[in-house]
Amino acid sequence: MKRHMQATELARDERFVRISTEERFNDPRQVPREPGSKRRPGPQLRPERHEAPDAARAMMHAIFTGEIQALEGAGRTCWDFEVGADSPFELKLDMARQCWDEARHCEISVKLGDHMGTEVGEYAENVVLFEAACNPDPVLRLTGVNRALEGLAIDVFNTMREYGQATADPVLEFCEDWMLADEVTHVKMGSDWLRRLTENDPERRARALEFQRVVDKLFSAGGFRGDEDDSPVKLARRFRELAGFTPAEVEEISQLSRQARAEADAAVR
Repeated sequence: MKRHMQATELARDERFVRISTEERFNDPRQVPREPGSKRRPGPQLRPERHEAPDAARAMMHAIFTGEIQALEGAGRTCWDFEVGADSPFELKLDMARQCWDEARHCEISVKLGDHMGTEVGEYAENVVLFEAACNPDPVLRLTGVNRALEGLAIDVFNTMREYGQATADPVLEFCEDWMLADEVTHVKMGSDWLRRLTENDPERRARALEFQRVVDKLFSAGGFRGDEDDSPVKLARRFRELAGFTPAEVEEISQLSRQARAEADAAVR
């Protein structure tokens, strides 16, 4: 089997439609029509808003495709690197455990899509998670996937769990709560391995954390994820701290969101 695939080699069947990261974040539907007004961060998952059900279905489909990529990415990490200083056998065991979790999440997400009235392929798939999982440096791969994107999954699952509570949907609430617990574990594994693998290499740790900031800012685009009331995905501070983030690191992500929102607002003035 080939080692170190490229994201362009990721296979899908005819149900899936793929879009690039640029296409996703330059979607004109995220930009207000009235000149001078601020960029909207996206639909709000609040029961009283008419767009909330469609936004929830779209987010559920994004979760599903993200789970497939997380499964593929963790599997590639098990295979791509020889056992050694950069890839201890215990790291491979953690990634194998994550594969098991992600496979279960795929099954849950498909059933939740059916529950919410969404078909596979109804929304486009963006493969930025798998792109991060193709990084040739295992430390950058762990920070990009397990800390940045799995960290985003913590925020997303918590937001969806709260939406299930607000809409009195016990199926959605229970499933999101179950997957949220797994995501905390996955992010904690990334946090622990980042510190272990860079314990004697502060420069490498700094590069990895900078890569994480780039990914975090990308997914905070226009206030999509943050602490503001109109952020579609709220920063789940308590769960992130359980996953190994320090309060200062969580606050930095919040600041990145505010910075990304300010830049987006300036761009449409």
